[in-house]
Amino acid sequence: MLGFVLIGTLPLHRYFRLGVLRQRLRLLIAILPVAVVFVIWDVMATAAGHWRFDPAQTFAIRVWGLPLEEYAFFVVIPLAGILTFEAVAVVRSRRRSS
Repeated sequence: MLGFVLIGTLPLHRYFRLGVLRQRLRLLIAILPVAVVFVIWDVMATAAGHWRFDPAQTFAIRVWGLPLEEYAFFVVIPLAGILTFEAVAVVRSRRRSS
């Protein structure tokens, strides 16, 4: 599913000439703090038994008890949101100027 999200949003970067991926530090500052908080939350919640990840539907590799997909989720979804937000901003500015 994360692959489909990337397939749907990564082309926005090139089509609208966004420059988001060239601003790596800003992207890191936008994604990393929130990802850290939610990874800690997930680790604590799974350790406490509040929820679990079905081994039949996730990769076997675990880091601190979380499947790799969970870490990817905290990068891919915010990236998709940022790309979408920036693309909408470009479209809105083009409409205002025309």
